[in-house]
Amino acid sequence: MLPRYTRPQMAAIWAPENRFRIWFEIEAHACDAMAGLGIIPKDAARAIWDGGKKAMAALQADPKGNVEKIDAIERVTKHDVIAFLTWLGEFIGPESRFVHQGMTSSDILDTSFSVQLTEAADLLIGDVDRLLAALKKRALEHRNTPTIGRSHGIHAEPTTFGVKLAGHHAAFARNRARLVAARAEIATCAISGAVGTFANIDPRVEEHVARKLGLAVEPVSTQVIPRDRHAVFFSTLAVVAASIENLATEIRHLQRTEVREAEEFFSEGQKGSSAMPHKRNPVLTENLTGLARVVRSAVVPALENVTLWHERDISHSSAERYIAPDATVTLDFALNRAASVVDQLVVYGERMKGNLDSLGGLVFSQRVMLALTQKGMSREDSYAAVQRNAMEAWRGNASFLALCRADKEIRQFLADDELVALFDMGYHTKHVDTIFKRVFGS
Repeated sequence: MLPRYTRPQMAAIWAPENRFRIWFEIEAHACDAMAGLGIIPKDAARAIWDGGKKAMAALQADPKGNVEKIDAIERVTKHDVIAFLTWLGEFIGPESRFVHQGMTSSDILDTSFSVQLTEAADLLIGDVDRLLAALKKRALEHRNTPTIGRSHGIHAEPTTFGVKLAGHHAAFARNRARLVAARAEIATCAISGAVGTFANIDPRVEEHVARKLGLAVEPVSTQVIPRDRHAVFFSTLAVVAASIENLATEIRHLQRTEVREAEEFFSEGQKGSSAMPHKRNPVLTENLTGLARVVRSAVVPALENVTLWHERDISHSSAERYIAPDATVTLDFALNRAASVVDQLVVYGERMKGNLDSLGGLVFSQRVMLALTQKGMSREDSYAAVQRNAMEAWRGNASFLALCRADKEIRQFLADDELVALFDMGYHTKHVDTIFKRVFGS
């Protein structure tokens, strides 16, 4: 996690002290359940909570010092969960012998990982909501701002800038639903003991811990929570990142000097280049493009983690220690940066109109072709007539409208007033309100 791209709330989820807090809560809730079932004394469960709370208070007061103590124990034991339990036992005392009864390390590690991922998902859903709000605000603002739609990077037909933004809003609304589904996919608890058979622990303990942590029980944990769940989670993050890049790429293209229809906000005192004082570069959206690549890179190890040996191995663990913090922290930062970019985006409506008109009406070629077919000309002949004049307009010999007016074949089918009426922007935007109703509701 690079501090440059890290926001405090998401970083806190992956801090060692938060992980140890979750580990303690899992152990303590399990002890409560075992006490209720008569497996351990109720006094022991109370002592575990009391001692554990002292341990958590110490951890909160001096996270660095206590994490170093746990790390020092791990250097000897070569086992992170045993190191934590040893440290915790110093605060609990003799009753610590009842902690972790019938459980295995994966019960703690996988369940706590589920908690962390759900916490991360909650933050990411909030981030998407912020971006959705920014996109909606700017889409409504530019609902009727005419601009050129492009296919293959080439002028196609008129649209509005608001419709462009509405399309991105729809994409992130889908992404929000995907994140909610991915959160549900990963929100499972496994407290099933060695190889997942519950031989030394009652399944009701798992049910109790799951309920307390807001998780579902994993139907078959085989000692670990199946990694297809995690693959879905990280794949979802990658899709969200791809949508960010799609939005960023649109803005980058619109900011090109030759286009200059929109640009990132350029603040007072900002510098664009160390060599060229005139530069105003799309650095924020370029940054988002790079960050999206980092998030997507988590997908391959997440998918490869699905295959484990028999009931478990830990080949997934080292990869997850990298990809989970990095992917969630990076996406959290990217979503918030994207929201800020959209919110402060400078839109040049006059430039959009100028670019739209720059080819002398070429963008109305389909409408002229369709009008000719409706008047009786064959589609092949109408396409050829329109394309012939369009190519002349491309070469800059005259405007497309002027060329069509002078074309005898076209004029056999269309009167002058009929032809001029075809070059109407309103024809292309007549269903904008319908699109907006579909995206934003009434």
